[in-house]
Amino acid sequence: MTAQNSATASGRIAVVTPPKTPKTPETSAAGGTLQAVLGVTAFSLTFPATAWGLEGFGPWSLVAVRSVLAALIAGACLLVTRVRLPDRDHWAGLAVVAAGVVAGFPLLTTLALRTSTTAHAAVVVGLLPLTTALFSALRTGHRPSRTFWTAALAGAAAVVAFTVQQSGGALTTADLYLFAALLVCAAGYTEGGRLARVMPGWQVIGWALVLCLPLSVPAAALALSYEPVRLTAHSVTGLLWVAAGSQFLGLVVWYRGMAAIGIPKASQLQLAQPLLTLVWSVLLLGEHLTAAAPLTAAAVLVCIAVTQRARG
Repeated sequence: MTAQNSATASGRIAVVTPPKTPKTPETSAAGGTLQAVLGVTAFSLTFPATAWGLEGFGPWSLVAVRSVLAALIAGACLLVTRVRLPDRDHWAGLAVVAAGVVAGFPLLTTLALRTSTTAHAAVVVGLLPLTTALFSALRTGHRPSRTFWTAALAGAAAVVAFTVQQSGGALTTADLYLFAALLVCAAGYTEGGRLARVMPGWQVIGWALVLCLPLSVPAAALALSYEPVRLTAHSVTGLLWVAAGSQFLGLVVWYRGMAAIGIPKASQLQLAQPLLTLVWSVLLLGEHLTAAAPLTAAAVLVCIAVTQRARG
């Protein structure tokens, strides 16, 4: 008779400690970083895809329809996997994600892109990592190191300088939309990253999208009745990407990555997003880059490396 069986036979409860299992790619630092990078790559295509979508849809139609399509994809996934409704304590956070990431950021940036180039709009993404880290510090009480903040500020300054230089340094009325988008998106990212620690990341964005359906469906119907629609290969491709790629799949891996490596560190990976967006803009929209691009890319990559190694 083993020691465990003897303890049971004598009336005592044997406590068996399960063996520790290694971290999965979903929760490990390496896996979290990879998923965050995939999210950034998906987001980098958002502005070029939006520019394509605006070739055939009005701004209000594009935003509302993309939200409906993304919500249908998310809702189908939630139904097929029979996911329970979130706890009551999570709905307030999901509402912040819905307002910031599902509705606010897409609408504000789409309105800005009517008159702004993708290069100029990319300044928002350049400032987003720093703003997200600030929101995270305020919301969670987490205080990254001085090295982290120094590298984050340097990276943000490099991206801002590059994107402003790309746009000729001229400020437009679209900047108001862009700065507002920056704030609401940072709030949505922070709250989504916090929720992704207690529920799967894909469920965070999935429930946020479903939460918007009572507003997005009538909004889409109303917008389509007022704004003309011209279906082309570009407009349909752009719509499908911003709905499935940017609005759902990209956010799924992004929130999972933030949950694994932390909001501040994940947010700094987005410093590379404006540069990726500019590459896509050249390939897909025919925009031109200056010689400053490789220098800025090197500076940003150094800042990313420092933030990832800094204690945060």
